[in-house]
Amino acid sequence: MTAALRRIDPPSLARQLRAAPAVTRPLMLEIVKSCRRLPSLGQGERRARVQRLIDAEAWTDAALALMELELPLWQVRRIAYDEGEWHCALSRERELPDWLDAAIEAHHGDLALALLSAFIEVQALAVEVSRPSVPTVRPAPDPLYEPVACENFS
Repeated sequence: MTAALRRIDPPSLARQLRAAPAVTRPLMLEIVKSCRRLPSLGQGERRARVQRLIDAEAWTDAALALMELELPLWQVRRIAYDEGEWHCALSRERELPDWLDAAIEAHHGDLALALLSAFIEVQALAVEVSRPSVPTVRPAPDPLYEPVACENFS
């Protein structure tokens, strides 16, 4: 597990997002701390853009910018407002029909929190998928093994 994910527990962060009535600066900074790619990006302009959006409290735009930086293979599949809640779905295969796609869905009364909830779920899923179920071990080389060339040029 990476150092960033040891410090921030995605399930507890997801619970905080579900319980929050609106996005706050400390909550957004907590989410930024959970990002794995953002600190290592050499693109200062894109990181500065995210910081400017957070400073301006443009939470929805900041959430979309974080998704663009952290989850380049994922796209917003659907944003819908129904019965007082925003529903957000993120997908890797946006062009597939709904019934074939394995989209990650989240919902909340606040649009930015719905987007951030889906973002955190995808991050948690990426951590689980990146760890192999069976550890790989390279076999120890046999000390008696020597490659031999057996070409016959006659």
